Amino acid sequence: MIETENLTRKFGSLTAVENLNLQVNEGEVFGFLGPNAAGKTTTVRMLCCLISKTSGKARIGDFEVGSEKDCLAIRKMVGLLPENVGLYESLSAYKNLDFYGKLYEVPLQKRQENIERMLKLLDIWERKDEAVGNFSKGTKQKIAIARALIHEPQVLFLDEPTANLDPEASKTVRDFILDLKKEKRTIFMNTHNLDEAGRICDRIAILKTKLIAVGSPEDLERGTSNRKTVVHLESVSDAILAAVKKLSAVKNVRTSENKLILDVENPEKDNPELVRAVVKAGGDVQFVTELRSSLEDVYLKLIREAEAQ
Repeated sequence: MIETENLTRKFGSLTAVENLNLQVNEGEVFGFLGPNAAGKTTTVRMLCCLISKTSGKARIGDFEVGSEKDCLAIRKMVGLLPENVGLYESLSAYKNLDFYGKLYEVPLQKRQENIERMLKLLDIWERKDEAVGNFSKGTKQKIAIARALIHEPQVLFLDEPTANLDPEASKTVRDFILDLKKEKRTIFMNTHNLDEAGRICDRIAILKTKLIAVGSPEDLERGTSNRKTVVHLESVSDAILAAVKKLSAVKNVRTSENKLILDVENPEKDNPELVRAVVKAGGDVQFVTELRSSLEDVYLKLIREAEAQ
């Protein structure tokens, strides 16, 4: 659904995005992570045809980003929640959405149905006739999400969708995004919220001007460090330590109270042999778990490595 090939944007001597190669599948929730000034918003603005690219290629569906004849078609098929919500504060929530629906030439009945459905899902329907200027930042953010969806776009770009939201409102928005996924919409989401990205994204890209890594949250967590098996024992003896250190699959061993923490190449394949060795050495195994890096650990490690290059 979204493809980029060496997509680059420069502002004078500053390179904001360099040689970005991405492929986002139809119906996927794709997370875009990176520090401030990493190029995330610049990428979204290029893909939405709001700013031009310096070089490279990009496509949204069958349309080419940067092509004069395709730009209008792209703008019709995408929805955008920008960094700044940009609502008309003197108008009500309903009239804001109705105005943008008219701009997208959504027929009256469909427009009314979409406004009601989205405001109810986002728990704003009862306040639909209030001026937007009276609302909190969080509620304005939810109205802006509804605005991005008023024309039922195939691709939705969300720039920090839960910024300024309290935990309850953030959950409402996350659930809303997952409901949209069920409708086979493609969702491209910039976020600093690593926990949120890990919960709802199918895949994640980490950017710092250049693309650093891309994969599912699970693949990223596992792929940047050795996988660790934790064996919980009644007690750890010298005989047990000696036995596990002899195993070729075990690369490193340390103990913590009654636990063995071991770096292993392939836990699914190697753990049975590991457990047999522990039991043969007299160990009483209580249970075996995997110690995984968090997405935050992975993100910070990759960003620091990129900064050191």
